[in-house]
Parts: sequence; C-alpha cells; structure tokens
Amino acid sequence: MQFEPRDQFEQRQKKLQQIQALGHDAYPREFRWTDTAAALVEQYGQTPGAELEANRREVRVAGRIVSLRLMGKAGFAHLQGSGKRIQVYLKKDVVGERGFELFHLLDLGDSIGVRGHLFRTKTNELSIWVEELFFLSKALLPLPEKWHGLTDVELRYRQRYLDLIANEKARQVFVTRARIIQELRQFFDGRGYIEVETPMMHPIPGGAAARPFITHHNTLDIDLYLRIAPELYLKRLTVGGFDRVYEINRNFRNEGISTQHNPEFTMLEFYEAYSNYRDLMDMNEKLFALLAKKITGSTTVKYGETELDFSKMQRLSMREAIVKYWPPEAGLPPTLEGLAAPGGAHEATKRYNAWAKQSGAPYAAAKGTLTDGEWTGLLFEAVAEDKLIQPTILYDFPTDISPLSKQKPEDPTLTERFEIYVAGMEVANGFSELNDPAEQERRFLAQMAQGGDEMPKQLDLDYIRALCHGMPPTAGEGIGIDRLTMLLTDSQSIRDVILFPLLRPEGGGESSSASEAHGA
Repeated sequence: MQFEPRDQFEQRQKKLQQIQALGHDAYPREFRWTDTAAALVEQYGQTPGAELEANRREVRVAGRIVSLRLMGKAGFAHLQGSGKRIQVYLKKDVVGERGFELFHLLDLGDSIGVRGHLFRTKTNELSIWVEELFFLSKALLPLPEKWHGLTDVELRYRQRYLDLIANEKARQVFVTRARIIQELRQFFDGRGYIEVETPMMHPIPGGAAARPFITHHNTLDIDLYLRIAPELYLKRLTVGGFDRVYEINRNFRNEGISTQHNPEFTMLEFYEAYSNYRDLMDMNEKLFALLAKKITGSTTVKYGETELDFSKMQRLSMREAIVKYWPPEAGLPPTLEGLAAPGGAHEATKRYNAWAKQSGAPYAAAKGTLTDGEWTGLLFEAVAEDKLIQPTILYDFPTDISPLSKQKPEDPTLTERFEIYVAGMEVANGFSELNDPAEQERRFLAQMAQGGDEMPKQLDLDYIRALCHGMPPTAGEGIGIDRLTMLLTDSQSIRDVILFPLLRPEGGGESSSASEAHGA
C-alpha cells in the first residue's frame, strides 16, 4: 500500500508509539559501538566465511536502515554507516519475541544498533548475525523514493542531509573537501607557517573590490562589514613579526550567484615575508601538483570531458594571453607593444567589440571612462579567460586593477601580480605586496574617488599606520577552497562542494513545525 507524505508521517508516528509500548526509549541517549559498517567492509570484505566462523568477531554496529526484508521468523536489513553498508540478519529465536517485534516496527531510514558476530550468508555476503537489537531513532519522514539518489538538484542543496544519505558521490565530495583542507594545512605547517584567525566583522571593508554585507553592532552603535578578505589584517601580522602566516577563512561578498560564485565562500590566504611573487608562482606549481597527487592519486585529473594536467603550469602575462587567444575572425591580433602603448588596450578592445557584436562572442562591456589598465583587464576577460583550461599562471597585471600589488620596477604600469586559472576559473590570486605607505594611501584614495558599491568609502588609516611601522618585502596569495574542491572532485557547480549553499527561502520562509516539515 502506498502512503502520501502525511500518511507516512502518521503511520510512522504510530509505530514509534508501539516501539515505546515495548519499553524502548523513543529517543535513546547513546549506543556504545565498536565498529562502523565502513570499517568492517574494508577489513573483512574479502575474508572467507570459514575464517570468520573459526575466528568469531564480535561487533557492535550502528547505522541507518537502507533496505529491509522480512521472511517469516527471520529477516534481513542493510545498515549504512560512514558511507558504506553492511547486511544484518535476525532470527526470532535468537533476538527473542520482543526483539523481533521491534524489528517488525522498523522502517527504511530508521537508525538501529546491533550486537552480534560476523559471518557470510549462503550468497556469500558479509553480514552480522544479530544477537541483540537496539532502537536508536525513528525516521518519521521517508527517504527519497529512488534510492539511487535525489534527482531534484535544488532539493539536494536545500535538504543536504537527504543528499548525503542517498548519494554516496555527494558524501565523498565533502570527505574529499576535508582532506584537501587537511593537506593544505600540512603543506603550510611543514614550511614554518603559523595558522591564525582574524576578525570576520570589519569596521572598514577592504582587501578586495567587492560589495560587502553590512550589519550593525547595537552596543557600540556602529555599522560593521562582513569581511570580503582577511588580507589587511594578515599583513598587519606580517608587520608584527609573523613572517609566515596563513588563515583558512570564510569571506562574504554581496554579489551574484552562479556555478562559480556563492556569496559565502572559503579561502586559504597566506603571506610570506622576504619573498616575491615569483617565489609564490614556483611554490604553487609544487603545491597544486602535490595536492592533485595526494587527493586523486595522479597529477592528471578528469574534470568534465577534460583531463587537467597539474604536473606543469603554462605561464602567460596578461598581455600575452590576449595576443595568444585573440580570435582570428576579429582581425589581426594586437601586439604586446601595441597593448603596452598609451591607448593601445582601448583601441584593441574597440576592434574586438566590433567583431563580438556581430558574432555574439563575449563583449568587453564598460561603464564610464576607463584607464589603459582597466581596458586590458576587460579585454583579457572577454578574449582569454575562458580559454585557460589547463593549469595556467597568468602574471603581470596592470597597476590600475591591482591596488595592493607592488609595481614592476622596469614598468610601473604593471604589478608583480599573478592569478592561477584552471578550467577557465580563477582559483588563486597572489602578488608581491605593496609596502610603501605613501603609495598605498594614494591608491586607496584613487579607489575611493572611483565610487561605486564595490569600492571602499573610507580610508583605512590604521593599515597605513601599520605600513609606516615597516612591512618587510612580502608575497601573499589567496586560494579558493571551493573552486579547488570543484576541480579535484569533478564537480561542475560550486553548490556541489558547499554543504549548505545560499538559496532563496522555501515558500517564503522556513517551516516552523514537524507537521509543516513533512508537507502536511
């Protein structure tokens, strides 16, 4: 008989009452387990039945019921725990009348504990011969109808708990994400870096060009900004003598949502005194190759239909990338000298846009009057960014779009800045840090003069003061953990690698009771 969600809820509530009538606690407080389903499968998955009988292994295992089959005075179930499942076998004359009656009141999704020993069934499946059954939790709502997984993508994100139960791949993505962070910590700890924590509420937004989220502190009666980057605080620590420092941090940017953007995201940001951007470029080649090998077993990683080779990274200046990926249909590509000449980037952009309008290619849109450096940045985004599929270090950014980077001594129009692109996505941004307080103040004021929601409205005088105390030559970088996880887990959307991505409220707001939650 098929039940609608409300019927299911009511039927399962009745069963819970019957379970209580048998003397079981509806919501027990503990279960002392000895093994997980995953550990037993890994350790004994290939052990012959005769060996299991000869060396009887007593176990206590807890898990969620994901299959259930009654056969007269016996029954089978599969328990899922730590991402794996193991079969359990119950006989009425072993678990007793009360235990077997409890078994009859169980549903898919319920959590139980069992005590027994390992054996193999006639079909040679590793199983637990149950001697005692423990009720742990009743699933008042049913699992997804198709055990092969949730197919409604938004439901997967909105009810991640169901996604993790139903989709082993989803669970593995987040296990891998944890491993990535662990490996990053190990990498930097091994190089003498110190992990720190800096404020998440800032009196002045800074460290990146982005629209901030604003909140208010009642006691101090001041507006605060959720951090868009920890950069300026971490560099204060470099001034204070922390020569190698890093933070794995949550950042918040009040901007659009896409397959590559979530308003709340995770970054690894680090700073190394007495180094420059080329030192970090070299280190990144080692880091990304090592990380790919540790996480996937190879420096070649499958992402969609592409194989990404992390054993090497091509290096291109921003101007070189524009020239290399200039579409032939748009006419002769600009030269490096032409892009560097006054007005050259604007002229090349106008030629490109004239062709883009006709062909439907990405358009280098702009508002107001732009500098040569800003035109170069826009032209790169339109012409080359999505072509950088294989791991690429893009370096030498225009000074006009790099307010925190040190200028190149031989060409002040460029800075010692780089970004790493993989699969057309920016995954890292680093540079030789600007440590001249007068120049930093000038650039901050120039940013403020531009106006707009993404630019700072207030000069961070304390940061300028910190620089006046002397910051040594320093290189710094931020790496996007979410996008890095996408690449190493073959996930095509950032929402697949964030446990609870931001979504519009369901039906105008969250349900406020159990009966509303099950759709009654």
